[in-house]
Amino acid sequence: MTRPHLRAARTRSIGEVINLLKPEFPEITVSKIRFLESRGLIEPQRSASGYRIFTEEDVRRIEYILREQRDHYLPLKVIKSKLVAWEHGEESPVPPESGPPPEAYFASSGVSLTPRELMRSSGLSAEQLDALVDQGVLEPFELPDGSAVFRDDDLVIAKAAHRLLTRGLEVRHLRTIRLAADRQTDLLGQLAAPLLRHRNPDNRRKAAEILADCAEAATQLEEALVRGRLRRLLERQ
Repeated sequence: MTRPHLRAARTRSIGEVINLLKPEFPEITVSKIRFLESRGLIEPQRSASGYRIFTEEDVRRIEYILREQRDHYLPLKVIKSKLVAWEHGEESPVPPESGPPPEAYFASSGVSLTPRELMRSSGLSAEQLDALVDQGVLEPFELPDGSAVFRDDDLVIAKAAHRLLTRGLEVRHLRTIRLAADRQTDLLGQLAAPLLRHRNPDNRRKAAEILADCAEAATQLEEALVRGRLRRLLERQ
């Protein structure tokens, strides 16, 4: 990354930077600053004897990174991309849409269905239900007495699966959709992982907000991508 021309200004040692930032960021350490440098987020100059030299711009950059981590819980990859836009004055002035509150997104009706009730409500046959369970598309919940029940998300999955199977797809095809959902879950889970490592209500609440927002946005993205591609498929025929 090419550094812009800097006006002559006072510079600071790494210790001076630590002392400057400590009041707002009490957990800042030399190791933290070196880590940010190793990840390419900051590029302090070096003195003739090899010591790091930080300009006022470097200090502002570190403050920006630390605030993004503290206030928005953003991973370093995201912060790095925002820094590029920030450097060029291109950071988007358009705020992102807000997602659903986690209480609404993760709400559960508490419904509990036996396999027979799920088949009756969804239209699945016993053979189809067994196959969906075998492929991991449906995951029954085992009760203490050893019986299996299905919950409200399972009912939505079962109804959607029945529609696709009726149209001619097979259960093995639905496994592909399940694998895509697993990959998306793993990806979004990485965003909340730092928060979930510290078990306290505030972090758990923030993690739930991030997951609800990103899950809805990912669903909208996927739906729009599929719809656009299918539209072009129809237009080519």
